[in-house]
Amino acid sequence: MKLAVVGSINMDMTVTAERIPAKGETLAGGSISYIPGGKGANQAVAMAKLGADVDMFGCVGDDSNGERLLQNLKDVGVKTEHVKVIKDVPTGIAMITVAENDNTIIVVPGANGKVDREYVDEIKPVLKTFDMVVLQHEIPLDTVHYVVDFCAQNDIQVVLNPAPAAEVPVEIVEKVTYLTPNEHEAVLIFGDGKSTEEILQGYPEKLIITQGSRGVSTCLKSGEILTVPARPAKVADTTGAGDTLNGAFAVRRAAGDSMEKALAYANTAASLSTEKFGAQSGMPSAEEVEHELKA
Repeated sequence: MKLAVVGSINMDMTVTAERIPAKGETLAGGSISYIPGGKGANQAVAMAKLGADVDMFGCVGDDSNGERLLQNLKDVGVKTEHVKVIKDVPTGIAMITVAENDNTIIVVPGANGKVDREYVDEIKPVLKTFDMVVLQHEIPLDTVHYVVDFCAQNDIQVVLNPAPAAEVPVEIVEKVTYLTPNEHEAVLIFGDGKSTEEILQGYPEKLIITQGSRGVSTCLKSGEILTVPARPAKVADTTGAGDTLNGAFAVRRAAGDSMEKALAYANTAASLSTEKFGAQSGMPSAEEVEHELKA
């Protein structure tokens, strides 16, 4: 199957520290690194590393960061011919602090904000040729919903990872094939009046809720709640773990795996990604995931 990612392309400026600073506090950092990122690009890279045929759709600025990010995508096998280079607009940047086996992130959208309806109208003829489209919330929400509508009209499967957290209209939930929020995002979308199990039972094999160290859950069409436990990991950096899970899940569902097999594969890939530094550089290959699953 042909897979497409429509989403963000960022340069991650990552600083390490002993702990996350409190409000108004200044701490000494351990190191600083400039690492290719962006939720969209991360998911595309995860998919390519797992052997998928994947195209990236999005925008970068006409600057050195944009050049480096496009080359990085090409180097790992992601096709970039439909990424648009925007003049006089900087490439998106994410400022990340890594500490205490966790991270904080501030995103400056830059060219990602130019992934608008006009851009989507330009890529519609190409987008029609894909079997599955993966989306996130680091491009304008109006664009995300516009792409979902287009895919629904053309029978294209959609994986929507609603991160960063934002409300998702009911009609969009109904139109996507898979919705993959974490617990916080699920409460924002569905409210806190129901338990996780009740929310999941309303959308069997559509809604997938990630729960960090407690694994990932969905409701099977039989009504049974399936929870795939997290693989224990020697955590070095959690940045990009959720993107790895989404990318891996899309790859395996597109390949025809059952929900249980796809989630077990995705959870394992996400766990492996936390054991190396950097969002994309830590993402595992298909061989590494398969070896771990056998082990």
